[in-house]
Amino acid sequence: MIGETFDDYLDEHGNIRIPRNQTLIDFVDKHSAANGDELAYRYIDYSRERDGEYFELTWNEFGVRLRAVAARLQQVTQPGDRVAILAPQGLDYIVSMFAAVYAGNIAVPLFDPDEQGHSDRLYAVLEDCAPAAILTVGSAAAGVRAIFKHLPAQQRPRIIAVEAIPDNVGQSWVPPDIHIDSVAYLQYTSGSTRTPAGVEITHRAVGTNLLQMIRAIGITEKARGVTWLPLFHDMGLLTVILPTIGGKFITIMSPSAFVRRPYRWIKELAAQEDGAEIFAAAPNFAFEHAAARGLPKPGEELDLSNVIGLINGSEPVSVTSMTKFNDAFAPYGMPKTAIKPCYGMAEATLFVSATRRDDEARTVYVDRGQLNAGRMTEVDQHAEDAVAQVSCGYVALSQWAVIVDPETAAEKSDGEVGEIWLSGQNMGIGYWGRPEETVATFQNRLATRQPHGSHAEGTTADALWMRTGDFGAYLDGELYITGRVKDLVIVDGRNHYPQDLEYSAQESSTALRPGFVAAFSVSANQMPQPESDDAAEQLVIVAERGTGAAKLDPEPITETVRAAIAKRHGVTVRDLLLVPAGSIPRTSSGKIARRACKAAYVEGRLRGGHRQTAFPDQVE
Repeated sequence: MIGETFDDYLDEHGNIRIPRNQTLIDFVDKHSAANGDELAYRYIDYSRERDGEYFELTWNEFGVRLRAVAARLQQVTQPGDRVAILAPQGLDYIVSMFAAVYAGNIAVPLFDPDEQGHSDRLYAVLEDCAPAAILTVGSAAAGVRAIFKHLPAQQRPRIIAVEAIPDNVGQSWVPPDIHIDSVAYLQYTSGSTRTPAGVEITHRAVGTNLLQMIRAIGITEKARGVTWLPLFHDMGLLTVILPTIGGKFITIMSPSAFVRRPYRWIKELAAQEDGAEIFAAAPNFAFEHAAARGLPKPGEELDLSNVIGLINGSEPVSVTSMTKFNDAFAPYGMPKTAIKPCYGMAEATLFVSATRRDDEARTVYVDRGQLNAGRMTEVDQHAEDAVAQVSCGYVALSQWAVIVDPETAAEKSDGEVGEIWLSGQNMGIGYWGRPEETVATFQNRLATRQPHGSHAEGTTADALWMRTGDFGAYLDGELYITGRVKDLVIVDGRNHYPQDLEYSAQESSTALRPGFVAAFSVSANQMPQPESDDAAEQLVIVAERGTGAAKLDPEPITETVRAAIAKRHGVTVRDLLLVPAGSIPRTSSGKIARRACKAAYVEGRLRGGHRQTAFPDQVE
């Protein structure tokens, strides 16, 4: 915050407001004017050198480049046109993202066209947003052109290689006619079971959400981030937009660079000469992967005491992954307070809640039967039916989250499980081109509020609420995510949370790869070899084989898992399918995509050991 404090972004009621209705353009221009020679972005390219090649942009250089690209866009597009970014992870991607905004267009952050596994989603998104132009790099341009070769020439978008645009083109740039409530970009949802939907994110929404992140995590002018998350993913994108408002520069690497050698990420988290505080974000699997393969070599020095926050946005957060990571890196000074379980989603721009900067992640144990019945009842950790629940901390300032009965729209009491509804100026304003779905998702109203201690306090009676599709509950003021409404496994009339079943399965056998198990229910008549026309739901578990388990006899493994699930959950596993590592579909940030896995199972695409490539998983 250049020459400002956080209080300068608060109104008379203590809520966040964007002063002078500033847009992303105003934030970047302010940086360029005040801190032009300071570093804005650093990209470490590991594709050619084992130790990486460093590429950097100062704020001045960043401003020059994005104006040049924006001016080129203004020559070939109209205000409000969509501009898709199809480029590799790197500085050109970030320039492209901001350049589309500077041109007065609507940015659509998408994929590296050379990365495998995104083709179906890519075609669906491109058809949905109908971009007038594509920003890419010269090395990928031919591949991008091939995507549109089926279209008549006049319908193909203009394809622009950003690095080929000379800086002096920026002299013709004209400030666009946009305002704080203009749509800055479309953040497409994961789309694991439906055509991806583009959430319309305004300048007000992204500015508000960045300020919410800064306050919740405790990001100061001394803090800088490190990210390997894909830049088309909401968390990866918000991380690289963050320096426009607060903190120092961001260091970026590719997802594959992390997966192949997670120590690269760990090394960048370590204390540097500038004494900066470090923050980052990653899903559950990344913490386990780093703990297993990211330790320094014996005798190598590593100081992780400066890490202030590692945002874990997996829903729900795994106790196992946190424990493994903390145990692995505590000898190197990693604070126990570093891992910050949080909750977020694209429809909220990203950030909803997080563990406070100075707090350790809180874990409570609740009764499984009570939880499945819709109540969070705390029990002793060692109780027979105890199940761990990790807090996602406190809801951000100027954002409201209520727990609602989805059938009656009535707010539930603390400790009761219901659907999470959100409200605030950080919310997206709808789905691109989907008016009916926008109304159904973003424009709901509470029927009744709790008479005392309502979590809607501070909102107006006619406030609009966004339905998240997530189950959750409050305990002692903190928000807990219990699962996705649509992922709930219902067998024999009883509810089961899939992550609970998955955890029991992987804990029962070392032959299962931790963190790569998917549980879901399938109608009996949809099973690959249906025995009847019965529509009753059956429990199916798909599990990737662990290291060294590729050739083990599956029968003993299956019986072990079935026995554990039956004993702990009182439900029979109808089918346990063991598949090679990399087979289970995952989202862009590496989370298990259960509904996509179910679709692949029903269609028979998993039994041949088909390898999913939506997210890199190879190791060298």
